[in-house]
Amino acid sequence: MLLKNTIQNFTIAALALFSYQNSASQQTDKVYLSGKDFEHPVQWDFYCTDGNKSKTWSKINVPSQWELEGFGEYTYGRWYKELNQKEPSKEEGLYKYEFEVPADYKNKDITIVFGGAMTDTEVKVNGKLAGEIHQGGFYEFKYDITKLLKFGAKNTLEVHVWKHSANKSVNAAERKADWWLFGGIYRPVWLEVAPKAHIEHIAVDAKMDGSLAATLDLENISKNVEVETTIVGVKDKKTFASTSFNIKKGSTQEIIKTKWDGVEPWNPESPNLYTLKLTLKENGKTVHEFEKRIGFRTLEFKKKDGIYVNGTKIQMKGVNRHTFWPEGGRSTSKRLSVMDVNLLKDMNMNAVRGHYPPDSHFLEACDSLGIFVLNELAGWQNAYDTKTGTKLVKETVERDVNHPSVIIWDNGNEGGWNYDVDKVFEQYDPQKRIVIHPWADFNGWDAHHYPTYLTGVHRFNQGENVFFPTEFMHATYDNGGGAALEDFWKRYKESPLFAGAFIWAMVDEAVLRSDWTGAEKFDSKGSLAADGILGPHREREGSFYAIKEIWAPIQFAPFQITDKFDGKILITNDYLFSNLNTCQMEYRVMQADKNLFYGNNQAKSIASGKIEIPSMEPGETRKISIPVNDSFFNGDFLEISAKDQHGREIYTWSWPIHKAAYFAEKFILTEKTNTKATIKKEGNQITLSANKVELVLDATNGEVLSVKNDKNTIPLTQGPRPIGMKATFKEIKTEQIGDKAVCTVLYNGAMHSVIWTMEADGRVKMDLRALTNATNNGGFDGAAFDDKIDKFGITFSYPEQDVTGMKWFGKGPYHVWKNRMKGATYGVWHKEYNNTITGESFDNLIYPEFKGYHANLFGANLEAGNNSFKVFSASENVTFRVFTPDEPKHALPGSYPQPKFPEGDLSFMYEIPAMRSFKPLEQQGPSSQPTNIRIKNGDDGITMNLWFDFRN
Repeated sequence: MLLKNTIQNFTIAALALFSYQNSASQQTDKVYLSGKDFEHPVQWDFYCTDGNKSKTWSKINVPSQWELEGFGEYTYGRWYKELNQKEPSKEEGLYKYEFEVPADYKNKDITIVFGGAMTDTEVKVNGKLAGEIHQGGFYEFKYDITKLLKFGAKNTLEVHVWKHSANKSVNAAERKADWWLFGGIYRPVWLEVAPKAHIEHIAVDAKMDGSLAATLDLENISKNVEVETTIVGVKDKKTFASTSFNIKKGSTQEIIKTKWDGVEPWNPESPNLYTLKLTLKENGKTVHEFEKRIGFRTLEFKKKDGIYVNGTKIQMKGVNRHTFWPEGGRSTSKRLSVMDVNLLKDMNMNAVRGHYPPDSHFLEACDSLGIFVLNELAGWQNAYDTKTGTKLVKETVERDVNHPSVIIWDNGNEGGWNYDVDKVFEQYDPQKRIVIHPWADFNGWDAHHYPTYLTGVHRFNQGENVFFPTEFMHATYDNGGGAALEDFWKRYKESPLFAGAFIWAMVDEAVLRSDWTGAEKFDSKGSLAADGILGPHREREGSFYAIKEIWAPIQFAPFQITDKFDGKILITNDYLFSNLNTCQMEYRVMQADKNLFYGNNQAKSIASGKIEIPSMEPGETRKISIPVNDSFFNGDFLEISAKDQHGREIYTWSWPIHKAAYFAEKFILTEKTNTKATIKKEGNQITLSANKVELVLDATNGEVLSVKNDKNTIPLTQGPRPIGMKATFKEIKTEQIGDKAVCTVLYNGAMHSVIWTMEADGRVKMDLRALTNATNNGGFDGAAFDDKIDKFGITFSYPEQDVTGMKWFGKGPYHVWKNRMKGATYGVWHKEYNNTITGESFDNLIYPEFKGYHANLFGANLEAGNNSFKVFSASENVTFRVFTPDEPKHALPGSYPQPKFPEGDLSFMYEIPAMRSFKPLEQQGPSSQPTNIRIKNGDDGITMNLWFDFRN
């Protein structure tokens, strides 16, 4: 038996508000029976039929997913495949809530609206059905309950929700999918209270020239009725002239057309919005006021050409997004929607797609902040039946038709479309947006998923249809996202048919498990849902910054700073609509103290200023200029930052002002001493000593056996060993050169020599020379060399258990891959040791990750107590490999979380591996491919010059 629910204080307050609104205006009042979002819920009575906390009446927060509230059972949508389950969870939920409706609402039309419930939903008011059971978990639905209500009295709302639908096609479309399957009333529930004569709904087509055509759905229209129309600027509050239209008695639908001059069009770079105000008047008296926020923009879809917005051909820089929050499931809030859209803008994206209609407040944020939206009817890889699909398309379009951000309708995903419902979108959309089938080359629009770099037998760059892959760059763990993106993007942009692309996906869907009691609290079902650029709480992975740089609307032509640098730099405007002079740029010349690595010193600005940006229309390239004088070269690196017209950072770029050898000389501490270094050989050991530092080498192979200073033995051993090349020990030589002790190790094969030099003050220099041994036929003396090289350098062993952090000067702060160098910038960085597994360590997700490849090393201090040491590179483009990231513990077969790391723990490398992006590396672009070496007689070979400071 249902428990009786007491009337909530919220309801009493809402009723008071109703009475006030009723007396003050004739608008449609919106009164929440639930909370507005999962962060501000209202408790209803609840009964769960199975699983956790089942078979007893209790309370539940509404809106919410009942699993997150501790009820029922969690299920991931791949239950039928990788997870090997016979069936998904199928519990049901019964809700009850009581509310009052004031007596003076008796002459109103009252509708109850559900923002979304999973999945089949039966609604009763005072024991009577409100209408047929709604099927489909991602859609807003409503019932006219005017005749079911008791005015001036309590009313009982009962809602029965089946997590598993009675409709097989709904289950196939929504619950046999690669996402979490939740249950419950997860979006708000509210009443809409309108006068008897009112505007029920509008659908607008607002063009960039200020013209408006609006279809009005009307109720209870009597004679002598007109509608007055005006718009008001959302930002500037400018009110435009009004126009009136006569409405025929009994009319249920009217189309009105008007035009205003001086309207600023909407686009994602300047998202101008207006409030459309419609006033329904009867005999001159206002009977209803209706408002809708709109944007004026013109869409044109030209096959074999492109997609145009306001006459401009667009390229969408997009991502796929699930409506998701770890503590809420699909139950979110306006705060989270605004945060997500800001994150999209921060990555310099201009488009987003989902697998189902998102929250209305997310679309509102896309409208106001400027994001193109592909709005999708659910159907992951299976379609709704025609009757159900037709109804759900109507619900989707009617709710979202007026959002200027929505530019395309998606009918399902990857085969999950029903061709018979394509035409239904157009029935309810006066803008006639196109309908696409994501992953298909359909009706002139090619949305192929996960294309290879060379995709296209008469497709993409070699094809004739407009193409925009609606999924690519799959970001499982540290895969994809920014890795390989630059190659794909450059290639696709070569085609005038390219309209953009959408990365999979925005966030890791790791949900809080209310039923787990162990140390782990968040579940991504292994690699199935760990496919975000961001963590579940929007933690930023390295790809976030790579995408931010690659998709920045300001692009720099390659340059380097030498003594010939005159401050002039070429930049290109990669915006679609905006002149680049609407942005702001500034420069900073940064200088690091010479004792940077021997204290807490950081870099400081020694010169800065604004950069004048000339007028540059989209696509144009011009020069900018910064002042260069003698003091400029006192700096160590140059930073240039840019902000858009709204004050949002576009990116901060940086370049070194000097070469590596300069920095090595500057930053390594040189001490005056009256002693000299010594060298001695005892048995199979060669010891180089100076200033209380001892470097012991193995005379049989040339590797480091031990390093000591006056306080400790530093455990850097078993190196240098070659990476990516074969070499065998040949001989070892020692000599005293002035106050220096020198040990030369010679090799057969690819590695020619390593020269160790102990300076008198205890500094140690290592000079490597490789790839000089060639025969007349171009081969190698001794050992052969591999022809496909994805790793090249030298490596050492070093235990990580005492490491606490690292300070370095080079690119950072995130680790890199060969095909994800963008997003790391020159600077002085520091991070504490962590063992983050990208996309899995959700209970302690610390970014940037400590381990991995760190590009363009100039100097580093590896912090490990008495085991600490410093290293400086006098060679360009050395990548410092710091340990090996742990593999994910829960990865499913076939996920390929990271390429194989070289042996050892600390490595200095010229070639590092590329990262997969769903596809094998050989199907990705040039920067993902291994390199190769061919040595000719007379080549100087490759050198690597490192300085080590093991002094205490």
